[in-house]
Amino acid sequence: QVQLVESGGGLVQPGGSLRLSCVASGLTFVNYAMSWYRQSPDKERELVAVTGAGGSTEYADSVKGRFTISRDDDQNTVYLQMNDLKFEDTAMYICNAAHLRGWGVPSWGQGTQVTVSS
Repeated sequence: QVQLVESGGGLVQPGGSLRLSCVASGLTFVNYAMSWYRQSPDKERELVAVTGAGGSTEYADSVKGRFTISRDDDQNTVYLQMNDLKFEDTAMYICNAAHLRGWGVPSWGQGTQVTVSS
């Protein structure tokens, strides 16, 4: 059974930084694309960033240049470095694992809350 455990969220002022982590278990990590999504009460769930095979990355336009996704295949961990945080980045950040070949059902973590407030 795949388990994803996020950490690193918190309260930060505008312009600040946070680093989120997601530790995965119950899967062969290198065979999975790892993503960060976010969701706030008034918006639909949004894909923030994804890292696939070989460390390829893609980002939502709203976070390009500010967020960096990375993965450590030895530690089964995916990170999201968030810099220059803005009020609109406030959301629950949720980790997702999806097999690179589309096998099975994607797995979701419980999320970690990020609140940007002055």
